[in-house]
Amino acid sequence: MSNSLHTKDSGNSDHADQSKQQRPHIVVIGGGAAGYFAAIRAAELAPHGRVTLLEATRKVLMKVHLSGGGRCNVTHHCFDPVKLIDNYPRGSRELRSAFMRFQPRDTVSWFEGRGVALKVEADGRMFPVTDSSATVAKCLESSAAAAGVEVCLGASVVKIVRDGESFNLTLKDGREIGADRLMIATGSAPAGLELAAQLGHRLEPHVPSLFTFNIKDPRLAELSGVAFSEVHLSLQCPESKRLERQGPMLITHWGLSGPAVLKLSAFGAVALHASQYQASLVINYLPQHSAAELQGMLRAFKAEHPRRTIAKHSPFAQLPRRFWESLVQYLGLDNERTYADVTKDEMERLLNELHRGQYQITGKGVFKEEFVSAGGIHLKEVDFRTMESRVVPGLYFAGEVLAVDGITGGFNFQAAWTTAWIAGQAMVASLPV
Repeated sequence: MSNSLHTKDSGNSDHADQSKQQRPHIVVIGGGAAGYFAAIRAAELAPHGRVTLLEATRKVLMKVHLSGGGRCNVTHHCFDPVKLIDNYPRGSRELRSAFMRFQPRDTVSWFEGRGVALKVEADGRMFPVTDSSATVAKCLESSAAAAGVEVCLGASVVKIVRDGESFNLTLKDGREIGADRLMIATGSAPAGLELAAQLGHRLEPHVPSLFTFNIKDPRLAELSGVAFSEVHLSLQCPESKRLERQGPMLITHWGLSGPAVLKLSAFGAVALHASQYQASLVINYLPQHSAAELQGMLRAFKAEHPRRTIAKHSPFAQLPRRFWESLVQYLGLDNERTYADVTKDEMERLLNELHRGQYQITGKGVFKEEFVSAGGIHLKEVDFRTMESRVVPGLYFAGEVLAVDGITGGFNFQAAWTTAWIAGQAMVASLPV
């Protein structure tokens, strides 16, 4: 990996260096997944040009190494762009056409063509068969080296000036570099967003996405670790429309987590941030049945087993036993009460808790190794056919620097691969001959 950086020609270079300096130059800022993917695409398509990747730190591909618990969730096994965009709370409309050009099927082919086979897990997530993120990182680094990408570490860009149809970049250490085409792929890092703002771009404020819910409620106390295979969640924030999601859920010692909660947090990220993470959550623990069906099941069980104690005998096999026993106790039904002793009012209260239990969210937690946030470059200022800025010709964007984000499951990486592939190709196509 190279740490050198060729500055603008000072007139003292030898003939070989002058020849190199005169070749069309593409500069990519950001050594993450999107930056590498775009640089590789550009370098493979433009052997007549130079491609330089600038990384402010001394380490590249950090999210690749850390994602998926060190396994790297490369993409998701969803090859229908129309269905795929449903997993993006922000940017789905713009990504639809982009996915028509490069989607998960293409990602799988790209990596497998470079010796990295991917496998599909039960939930659709796709990982390298090695179960090691290092496999993915090494593939990107070796592909970049083979394509001739010059990777420069410790190269922090502090200023960008538009110079006719090109750009002049100033680094933190005073060095300068010229670029015919420029791409910013710095993720949610403030420095990259500040550079875009310097060039006239509007920014959507960054707020956390993919987080758990903090809920202090006696109905959840002492139930940490209890899991539900399917619940329906309905979120209501002040001055925001109601949001709904369905899926597995987990009770934790601080509140709620699991796929359904994480999806809801992603789609409600902006509204929840605006409400300072104070919101009402309604949980349907048995979404497979209507309220009338649940009432009928409970009445039938009572009629058939009147002498059974309610605490020890649940009519609903899909409910975790610990949860049922805790709920019955919360409602004041002691362990000795039989179904014959339960009043109509108590039956209604029990059904209400199961079908539309109301909880108060009082804050947010974190979700393991995920680093997803909502916000970034305003999407109306980017042409998703090329990923070129509509504000500054010759400037391109890819990855999480854009105001695009997906739910957990490989969707954010797929957005990075797709936007980077399109940008890399478009930058080469627009280079001066």
